[in-house]
Amino acid sequence: MSLYSELMYGWVVLLAASCLAGCTEPPVAVTADAQSAVQLFDGKTFDGWEGNLDVFRIEDSAIVGGSLDGPVARNEFLCTKQEYGDFELTLKVKVLGEGANAGIQIRTKRIPDHHEVSGYQADVGAGWWGKLYDESRRNKVLASHDKNESELVKTDDWNDYKIRCQGNRIQLWLNGVQTVDYQEEDADIATSGVIAVQIHGGPPSEAWYKDIEIRELD
Repeated sequence: MSLYSELMYGWVVLLAASCLAGCTEPPVAVTADAQSAVQLFDGKTFDGWEGNLDVFRIEDSAIVGGSLDGPVARNEFLCTKQEYGDFELTLKVKVLGEGANAGIQIRTKRIPDHHEVSGYQADVGAGWWGKLYDESRRNKVLASHDKNESELVKTDDWNDYKIRCQGNRIQLWLNGVQTVDYQEEDADIATSGVIAVQIHGGPPSEAWYKDIEIRELD
């Protein structure tokens, strides 16, 4: 029997077994797209990232910004060294501390010789979760939502964020619920940039990020 015949025979046997078990559809094959996501953070090192390592550390396979031992002096951002344009980004995030605030920067630029960045932010923090903010550029919320935050967010626990950028469209999902579907109308706004995680200046607080994966889109 040829290799091709063996493979076809194996598929038929698997399909038959599925049907006998009461399945109404054949098994779903893993697609190339499902395998194309890559890790941006390896859980052990800051390889591929740059920022103030007096503020950011690695703990329990997560990036942690800030501290519960004292105030956070100013906004700080840990940025990827590589820029990205069209992509789907997934990660888990939680914030700890009264008044904790943070965010995930996308299509963002470092402001030269400054601790700030400029670009879109998927916001994090009480009253801000799931909103799209424009950091150090237009300095305003670009898109909000009417979801009940107490039902949407797991306080002091991990929350799943998904961010999709394609062309002039930016979409956000928080714990599987879509919160933003934004169309950028300003043709001068950059369509690529770094990805960054933030800890906002303010009271003692921490922002935790882990399982950071990206799938670039054609």
